[in-house]
Amino acid sequence: MKVYLAGEHEVKNGSLADWRGLDILESFVYCEKNRHFNRLVNAGQINLLLDSGAFTFMSDKNNQGGVNWNAYIDRYAAFVLEHKIEKFFELDIDSVVGLKEVERLRTRLESLTHRQSIPVWHRARGLDYWRSMVKEYEYVAIGGIVTREIKQHEHGIFTNLINIAKENGARVHGLGYTNLKGLEKYKFDSVDSTSWLYGNRSGEVFKFNGKTIVSITKPPGTRLNARDVAINNFTEWVKFQKYAEKNL
Repeated sequence: MKVYLAGEHEVKNGSLADWRGLDILESFVYCEKNRHFNRLVNAGQINLLLDSGAFTFMSDKNNQGGVNWNAYIDRYAAFVLEHKIEKFFELDIDSVVGLKEVERLRTRLESLTHRQSIPVWHRARGLDYWRSMVKEYEYVAIGGIVTREIKQHEHGIFTNLINIAKENGARVHGLGYTNLKGLEKYKFDSVDSTSWLYGNRSGEVFKFNGKTIVSITKPPGTRLNARDVAINNFTEWVKFQKYAEKNL
């Protein structure tokens, strides 16, 4: 299983971490503005899974009304072509514009890039839609995990969805799924995680114990160096990333 490290990877005050050779998920909204990151992608030093930036619009109501989606897709497609990106998600904004418009935008994106995007299944699309997706596409994703459209006690549906995909030769990505126990149970081909960032925000130090990530809470009355914690947590999650690729 590939575990893509997701989130802001911007370098501030010198190099935060060495990204070369890593599996990284990043948003088009961020990548479009970051020349340093793009140079690493162009040099083949990062295995990039490109997110469309859809979550930005779904979480910010102020962004939804005045967006020219055709122009956005055109920019997105141009970026994919310029940087020779092979793995990129559709603009899954079902809740904003409706499924039919999402399908139209997906067709436009794939026509411009001359390659398949990664369609993102949401629960409202239904099981029949999933069945058609995995027949048509080699790589598909399950969305709605982070937003709890699919609640934690309902995660058992992943087994059936993954099995249907495997029967049709499709790979499955779990968007934002990093329940560590769940990663052992549900056989995704890939997932992405921003969990390495959480410790930096909550004062926890992460450590890879040879099989999984454990957190060490700082002792009361002590202070942590934020930059050192960020580097440590990123490094430990890279260890887990390499473990997962061979063992999960």
